[in-house]
Amino acid sequence: MGRECCHNGGSNTTNKIDEGSPAGKGVETRRYILEGLTCASCAAKIQDALRRMPGLGSELNFATGTLVLETSDSETEQKALETILSIEPHIKIRRASEDAGDDEDSDNGSVILKKISYAGAFFVIGLLLDYYFLPGIREEGPGSIDFWYLFIPYLSAYIISGYDVLKNAAAGISRKDFFNENFLMSIATLGAFAIGEFPEAVGVMLFFKVGEYFEDKAVNHSRRSIKNLLKIRANYANLLRDGRTVQVSPEDVSVGESILIRPGERIPLDGVILHGETTVDTSALTGESMPKSLGPGDTALSGMVNKNAVITVRVTKPFRESTVSKILELVEKAAAQKAPTEKFITRFSKVYTPSVVAAAFLIAVLPPVLYQIQVLTPLFSHVETYSEWVYRALVFLVIACPCALVLSIPVGFFGGIGAAAKRGVLFKGSNYLEAFRSIHTMVFDKTGTLTEGVFKVVDARPSNGFTRDELLRFAAIAESHSNHPIAKSISEAYGGSVDESLIQHYEEIPSHGVRVLSGGKEILAGNDRILHMDGYDIEHDTCEAEGTIVHVAVDRRYAGYIVLADQVRDDAEETIRSLREEGIKRLVMLTGDGREAAEMVARVLGIDEFHAELLPQQKIEIVKELERGVDRRREKIAFVGDGINDAPVLMASDIGIAMGGLGSDAAIEAADVVLMKDRLSALLDAVHVSRRTKGIVVGNIAMAFAVKAFFLVFGAIGMATMWEAVFADVGVAILAVLNSTRILKG
Repeated sequence: MGRECCHNGGSNTTNKIDEGSPAGKGVETRRYILEGLTCASCAAKIQDALRRMPGLGSELNFATGTLVLETSDSETEQKALETILSIEPHIKIRRASEDAGDDEDSDNGSVILKKISYAGAFFVIGLLLDYYFLPGIREEGPGSIDFWYLFIPYLSAYIISGYDVLKNAAAGISRKDFFNENFLMSIATLGAFAIGEFPEAVGVMLFFKVGEYFEDKAVNHSRRSIKNLLKIRANYANLLRDGRTVQVSPEDVSVGESILIRPGERIPLDGVILHGETTVDTSALTGESMPKSLGPGDTALSGMVNKNAVITVRVTKPFRESTVSKILELVEKAAAQKAPTEKFITRFSKVYTPSVVAAAFLIAVLPPVLYQIQVLTPLFSHVETYSEWVYRALVFLVIACPCALVLSIPVGFFGGIGAAAKRGVLFKGSNYLEAFRSIHTMVFDKTGTLTEGVFKVVDARPSNGFTRDELLRFAAIAESHSNHPIAKSISEAYGGSVDESLIQHYEEIPSHGVRVLSGGKEILAGNDRILHMDGYDIEHDTCEAEGTIVHVAVDRRYAGYIVLADQVRDDAEETIRSLREEGIKRLVMLTGDGREAAEMVARVLGIDEFHAELLPQQKIEIVKELERGVDRRREKIAFVGDGINDAPVLMASDIGIAMGGLGSDAAIEAADVVLMKDRLSALLDAVHVSRRTKGIVVGNIAMAFAVKAFFLVFGAIGMATMWEAVFADVGVAILAVLNSTRILKG
């Protein structure tokens, strides 16, 4: 029959553990929380180190502070944890609790705040002694006893505030990792101590710690926003056992068992309602505020909230395969898929940091040498230039730290993923989020995407002596094993019952229809192709009608045709018009339905072009042809389908978008973007979030580059001090992270 893609598609496994994951028996997956991990570049180094370890699969999500390890060897797992601590000694690693509410933010911020308080107290003492009680004593040097009264408070403040930085720098040196923020900050402040600039050395380290505290708060704010968004998992299930209700963990409930959900409780597992009628709040899954009515026989999905009546549900999926588990896994893993902008900044920082260290070295060494050989003599008004140029080099190092760039970009993209999820749009990675703004051509499936997928029989034309009732009866027999909307519509139009025990053979022929042997009769039902497939050449009437045509033949004798109409979605016309206004250049519709039905939908919606009566492989060929007509570097092709029948096309396009994927495993697996709302207008939400996120990320990059370039120049010529350097590093990082979190509120 004229169905769209009656085939079994594959799945796009974009969210797997790294390709190096071990396989086979005994492989265990464990999830850890990395408390205090607020450095994006450090997270990247940890991930690189873990990926090089044989026999280990790993996925580190900086945006959520979570780590997933997959291995069959406990020693390998322990070595991985030791490797993490060797890179970031200050963080705490703990196993993630199975209780969703347990993964709260760490107390890292309070620890930092205590260090700031103690160090600040010693710093104030040092300043009072330096400028009020013992002025000028620094110049006397270690030979004066008063010098040590001054030096000890400064040294105490420095050690308290900078111990972690110095420790991490030493660990980096042992790994031959010289070009990191801890190393740069240590060299700069120790150098300042060496040339007698105690207040600035301590001040830089202290305010670096203040910046770290605010960064920690900003990153945790982003993480809390995501965690609050994802707190859609129930902590318990009311299991019905031996006539009693027992409260158990959702993981302990087996398929086939029954659970009780009271008003106000969140549904813990996917299932079918056995008893009770209620309304449910689906906003946590779809973003829709309108409650949905459910009754016996309806599907209840985990994550929904039962509103006003007690219901009994028979569980149909284990917890790990439930809707809520798949959504949680999808959103948490999304940050692992890096956008091109993130990858560029990561590569850039690997070149940028060594370059600025080399520049700082030249600033410290070259001018004094040139002065000594009287090359730059006219540029100086005095001889003592060594300490001045060393100081300028140290300022240059502090300013040059790339933290603002490396930290703000992944947080910005993850904020965009969270903002989209709040609107019922799930991106499988920031690469797809960034690519969404570059869509040139959007290709649509018809049935269930542009139309409701709710067919109604509008006409039945018998032929060759068959009556209308016989035509509908034979069609209903042919469709009795199918769950397709067309099959249900034909069964409803027939109105009678079908004795399925008489069906001896049932075969669904992709993109043709079905062939059934029942009561000794061969029945064909489908589109025109089924009447002319190999071994068949059934003569039939030429029929032209607006809608989907189902031809029926009995024992190779044409029985007539049935006309069905599918209603266009209420929001389809407005969405198509808005997408065009948003800059989508080309709108195309592909369908396996007949030309007449496709032409009607294309005309009503104003689609640029359509292709009808397509086989699955022909859809892929057309998408590939469309790709040849765009600039692949800057323009993308997106395909919007139902995610079940169109899996191959979803994977063949640049961006596969599953429409109305709520509760559909195939939709979540096959697509790059899943529209959990059953509304086409969710595409506009995706476009807006993508463009807003990109704008924020580009703004962060521009701000960081501009501020750093400004202060680098002024630092090199001696017009910027350590205090300005702290703002150029820590201050810009804080501003960039706070700017990134705006997307979660918009």
